[in-house]
Parts: sequence; C-alpha cells; structure tokens
Amino acid sequence: MRKRVLLRLAFWSVLEAGQTFLLGYALARALDAGFLAGDVRTGLAWLAAAGGGVGVGAYGTRRVYGVVADLVEPVRDRLVAGVVARGVREADRGALSGLTQQAEIARDALAGLVVVSRSFVFTVAGALAGLCTLALPLLLVVGPPLLAGLGLFAATLRPLARRQEAFLVADEALAGGLGEVCPGLRDVTAAGAEERVAAEVGERVDAEYRAARALARWSVVRVAALAVGGQLPSVLLLAAAPWLLRHGVTAGALVGALAYVTQSLLPALQNLVHGLGTGGTRLTVVLRRLQPPGRTAPSPRNHLDTAPAAPPDPSHRTAHPTAPDAPPDGSHVTSGPAAPDPSTAAPSAVAPSAVACGSAVACGSGVVGGVGVPALVLGRVTFAYGPASAAVLDRLDLRVPHGGHLAVVGPSGIGKSTLTAVVAGLLEPAHGEVRVCGHPVPGARAAALRVLIPQEAYVCTGTLAENLGLLRTDPVPEPELLAAAEAVGLAPLLERLGGPDAPVRPAALSAGERQLVALARAYLSPAPLALLDEATCHLDPAAEARAEQAFAARPGGTLVVVAHRIDSARRARRILVMDGPRTSYGTHGELLRTCPLYRELVAPSARPLTLHDGPAASEPPLAL
Repeated sequence: MRKRVLLRLAFWSVLEAGQTFLLGYALARALDAGFLAGDVRTGLAWLAAAGGGVGVGAYGTRRVYGVVADLVEPVRDRLVAGVVARGVREADRGALSGLTQQAEIARDALAGLVVVSRSFVFTVAGALAGLCTLALPLLLVVGPPLLAGLGLFAATLRPLARRQEAFLVADEALAGGLGEVCPGLRDVTAAGAEERVAAEVGERVDAEYRAARALARWSVVRVAALAVGGQLPSVLLLAAAPWLLRHGVTAGALVGALAYVTQSLLPALQNLVHGLGTGGTRLTVVLRRLQPPGRTAPSPRNHLDTAPAAPPDPSHRTAHPTAPDAPPDGSHVTSGPAAPDPSTAAPSAVAPSAVACGSAVACGSGVVGGVGVPALVLGRVTFAYGPASAAVLDRLDLRVPHGGHLAVVGPSGIGKSTLTAVVAGLLEPAHGEVRVCGHPVPGARAAALRVLIPQEAYVCTGTLAENLGLLRTDPVPEPELLAAAEAVGLAPLLERLGGPDAPVRPAALSAGERQLVALARAYLSPAPLALLDEATCHLDPAAEARAEQAFAARPGGTLVVVAHRIDSARRARRILVMDGPRTSYGTHGELLRTCPLYRELVAPSARPLTLHDGPAASEPPLAL
C-alpha cells in the first residue's frame, strides 16, 4: 500500500518538475531559435509551451497534496493509537495533550517536510537536466556552488536542531517557572523567599538567553549556506558570461540558466532551508515527547517550598499562654502631624514566658529582639500608590505589643490590605519606618519574623504535610502537625484526605479548605507575628472564630487581622479603625462610645459591603 502511494507521489512530482525543465529550456529556445533569429512565431510558440508547462505543473501540484495526505494520515493514526493505548494502560497525564495537539503538530510537520523535500529533489533534478540540455559548461558553473551550499546546510542540520530544541526546552522551562511564581508572588514575599526565587528565575532567563545566542550563531551559518548555494551561482554565471559565450554557449542558453537559478533553484533551496529548519525541529521534538517515557523526569521544584530567611529557632517557643495585652499606654496608634514618635513610648508589659519578641532570642546570626521590644511598630508611615495619588496611609503611628491581638476595620478600599502589605514588606512606604520585633522592614530578619496569610490562599501540589511545612526548615513532627490542624480547624479535612501524607490537589479543594491549609501552615511557622488579611473570608463564622482564637493563643505569637465580621473585631483586644487620614484606636466598647464610623460599621442596619458574595452569615459582617 505504501509502495503504491510512493509511486503515485513520484509520478505527480515528475509531472510537476516538467514545469521546471520547460521554464529555462523554452526561454532559451524562444531567444535562440525565435526572437534572436528573427522568427517571432517560433519564439511565441516556445513561450506558449512554457506557459502550458505551468498549467501542467499546477495540476501535478494539486494531485501531489492528495497523495501526501494519503502518506501522512496513517502515520498520524498510528501516533494517536499509541497515545491512546499509553493513556489507558499507564494513566499518562500527557495523553490528552498528545492526542489533541502533539499528534496534529507531528502530522502537519511531517506533511510539510515531505512536500518541501520532494519539491526540492524534483526541482533540482529538472533544473540540472535543463542545464545539461542547454550546455554542459553551464552545469560546471552552477553545480559546484550548489553542492557546496547543500553540504554546508547539511553540516548545520544536527547541531542546529539540537540548539533549537535546547532553546524550546529553555523557553518552556522559563514559562513553566513563571507560571508557578507569578500567581504566588505575594506568598513568595510573605515567605521571605524573594532572593531565592529571583535567583532561580534568573537562572532560567540566562539559560534561555544562552540557548538563543547559540541558535543565532548557527542560523548565521545556515544563511551563508543559502547564499552560497542559491545566490552565488547567479553571480558566477554573470561573471563567467564572456568565457561561456566564447566556448559555444548561446545567449539564450545563458538567459535560460539564469532563469533556472533564480526562479527554480534559489526558491527550492530557500524552502528546504526554512522547512527543514523549523518543521524538522518541531517534528523531532514532538516525536520524542510522544514516545513512551523511559523514566519520569522529576517535577519542577515548587519555588515556594522554602522556609523564610533566617527563621527563629522553633525550639525556643514555649507552651505557656501568651502574655496579656499591654495597658493602654503600652500599645497605641496616632495619625497626623501631632503624633509622638512610637520609638520613645514606654515599653509594653510582657510576661517573662513570652519569647519571640519579649526577650532576647537568637535567630540565625542575629537577635530577634530585646526585652520590651514591641512586635510591630509603625513610625510616621506614609504611603500612596503614586506621586499624584492621595495618601492611603498618612503619617500613621502604630504600636502593637508582643502577644497583642489587633483587628483592623474600615470601609472597603480604605487601605486595610495596604497596611498589611506595608507591614509584610510587599509595599515600601514613601516616608516613615516599619519595624517587626525591632528589625526594619523590608529586611531579611523582619521577613523571618512575620507570616502573611492573604485572602487567596496558596496550596501547592504535594502531600498535606509538605504544604503545612513549607515555612519550616525541617520536617514538622507529626504530633505537632496534628495539634496545629486541630487548633485551626483543619482536622476534619486532614482526616477526610487520608492523613498528613495524603496527596493534595489544589483544584479539588474549596476556597475555604485552601484557607484552612494556609492558616495551619502559618500557625506552624516560627514567625511570631501573624498577619491575617481577609484570610478567613471563605470560612463560616464558627470556623473563623476557631482559627482566630488559635492564633491569638499561639505560644509567643502576636496577631493582626483585617476583620471581615463584627465578631472578629469583638474578639480582638484592640481595634484600629481606618478612615483615610483619620484613625481611631481602642477596645470594642471604647470605639462604640467615641467613633461614629465604627458604630456605623457594626450597626445591624448597616448595609454589608463585603469583599465577596455568598450566603448571609449568622453574625452580621462588618460594612467593609
């Protein structure tokens, strides 16, 4: 069957090549036997013959495409059958891509290669036959550079294919890395992994740059092959014209040879160079990927699977309860020009058992903090999203003592998430100073001492234990992991999934379940300062209360939460009300008496402006 297809392909290709032969030969005869001899009718007859050859060649080309389809479609069918069989037997997750895309790419690339290679072979055969018919000296001028160009091109095939495939692999690796990193940029910063992730992405960028340069160098050689084999013969024919005419080559034969070179050989060589250069590499890459894998390549390492820089030693954390909040003069907030410098305020009272910021604790090569150092200090902080924009934070002073529990409330868009981003180091203020446990923000030490849980929780593919231990340098002991899951309310999900070693598919988890995983991960983090930025908005009120109470009671911990419901604000020891340049600070009862905006936010009649849609909660949400 295949032999008959190949014979049909050869027959129609010969018919198509007849056009090439007639092009130069008819033109030469039209000049020598017709126009130059004074016989116009003979000249026109030969030109008509050349035109008829074009029609015959077009018909042959039309039939060639049908035969190529008969040759290529069985190959595609075998590839599809192999992909389907492997997908069924081995549960190959790449089978769908192989079936819907890669097999079609292979079919198209193979068809292109057959058409281009066949056209080049028969076009060159027709042109060389025409040159021999016209005059053998013409073949001596055109043949050597054509062979030299083909040899140079053949020498580039293998190295250029390797470099083009290396470039495609590098490009896919970079795209895959960016696809992993970009959705989790906020979590990368929250984990203090900016430098490591930037270095790994930079390595992939450099690898693609090196692959592109290597590909470009070999592409220059390919262009030289095209110039030698396709363009140099025209120059040599013109340069050797006097010698050729002296040795019996007619003017018509010389013009016919130029027509062969410029209208047949050069286009055919260009199609071959570009067709094999692109289609050949695509076919090679796709066929390799459609082959059954001999061994599974290791999956790319998740860029967020890293502990924050220089984390505090978790062994220093105690099981004693968190120290109570400091008296009002120990934790305060002001905003505006008359605010005092928080660094000069009296230190808050801290229980001796509280460790993370209240007493000197070694952290890597530095010290977490000294006695009485607040967990969080903002001094005259001003931030705006542009030089012409209104300030979102305007000379804000804030002091949260170690062991404190602060809720941040305010209308939607007022700057609550901006405040947590500034504290976490995601945004840098235009003026003022931010310190976490005495260390300046941004900075590696401060990044190690705070953990940010954003509204959209990040969960990576892997086991549940791997997800929960992302912010720890060493594996989390199972009893500690189970205790943390129980504390934040993750235990039912952990049991349903099959335990800590159960695999996790992020897409199979609901938004609330992903938030529980992120909350348990942050709970296990050695960072003493936890920033919950709408981190429980997808949980029901009871689950939210359980998670917040767990963080408030976390040994050695301090909690700052952007409140979504009124009960979240009531649970906090102190509440920060943001209203543009004005802020209010106090307990729930104090703010009800002194802050009209807070009374509006918590009023049962207030229209809820929540950050997400969903069924009405049992407790009224804040008008945020």
